[in-house]
Amino acid sequence: MTEDTGSFKLATSRRRLLGTAVGGAAVSALAMPHIARAAAPIRIGLLQAKEGSIALQAQYLQQGTFLALEQMGNQLLGQPAEIVWDDEPSAQGAGQNALQLIQQQQVVALLGGSLSDAALAEEAVAGQYRVPFIVNNGAAEAITGAKCNPYTFRLQPPVPVQAAAMLPYLKGIGKRWYFLSASYAFGQDIVASFKQLLASIGGTVVGDDEVPVGTSDYSAYILKIREAQPDLVIGGLTSGDLSNFFKQWTQFGMKDKIPFAEIAVGDTDLWSVGRQDVAGIYTSLWYYRDPNNSAKDKAFAAAYQAKYNRPAADKAWMGWYCARIMFEAINAAGSTKPEAIVAALQNWSEVDNGVTVHFDKWNNQLVHRFLIVGVKKDITNKWDYFDVLQSVPSNDAQAAQVFGSASDSACHMTPL
Repeated sequence: MTEDTGSFKLATSRRRLLGTAVGGAAVSALAMPHIARAAAPIRIGLLQAKEGSIALQAQYLQQGTFLALEQMGNQLLGQPAEIVWDDEPSAQGAGQNALQLIQQQQVVALLGGSLSDAALAEEAVAGQYRVPFIVNNGAAEAITGAKCNPYTFRLQPPVPVQAAAMLPYLKGIGKRWYFLSASYAFGQDIVASFKQLLASIGGTVVGDDEVPVGTSDYSAYILKIREAQPDLVIGGLTSGDLSNFFKQWTQFGMKDKIPFAEIAVGDTDLWSVGRQDVAGIYTSLWYYRDPNNSAKDKAFAAAYQAKYNRPAADKAWMGWYCARIMFEAINAAGSTKPEAIVAALQNWSEVDNGVTVHFDKWNNQLVHRFLIVGVKKDITNKWDYFDVLQSVPSNDAQAAQVFGSASDSACHMTPL
């Protein structure tokens, strides 16, 4: 009888409070903690492709992103938080989905950009609707260059930065280069950057083919390369396309005949090629077996291994790292207001192997170290494909030189 009476009194009191609120009296969240707990969670929008040639990379990006929030107890600012994941079916579709996340899901920030074309479309929406956005994969120069805006930040070093870091390794191979790139912003950036570098060392372009994204048959292009006999092939292919190319490259007996190089290639790109067919030299943002990985990176790799029973690909780290930066910035801002989050991102920093990792304020590009890697001659572990050749940059002075200054940038940042 006592329990029934107590329950009745509690229910009556609760109805009175709700009735008072409806009647117009101000009832604070402190007076009604049950109302505060029932509020909608803080939402972060994630835009990563769910199908197409980039889908495998995007899956790892998504897994890393969700793991970052799990490690924070699925909370931001002491409140429940969740990630809303939408697709990037095309550049136009990615932009539309970014708008949907902002207007319908009420996200306070965005992460994503599996391909540069999608990232550029999403960036335009983020800038127009004043929503903080970190591009976790797109590498086209325009993202933090001519198309920059104060709400968009980017992890990947732009194409010219990665290309210049690779040049010392490539010019020793030879100066007759053949270009094979996909017809989208990233591939076009690669060709433009490497052609400029080739001219600086007195080299020669012996071939230049641009292929549609999603190309399955590379036989005609491989025959042209074989006929041209270049010293080096510079690739600018997306992940699924790169797999198709390499498998056919081996079938034509070209493996180890002509060296291949490309920037910003993910572990998943080459894992899908297979040990028998893969070769080349690449840039990578992170490698799970890099002995110089920070304590936080090693903890992430262990957590990912435990959760998915496989090593963390670089793309998983990229998703995790961008999400961690965003979440730490939101907590540091103490607010979900866009301007507060942007300010916190611009002031975010940490030290990694002698390099102060931070966003340059004139273009919102993250300054951090990345790797030059070469495929092992003898791959005995199905996950361990690379030898780390160099970490670039190695200190803050070199970082300033590698990433450039405001005078080097095509970005003309507008005020918030």
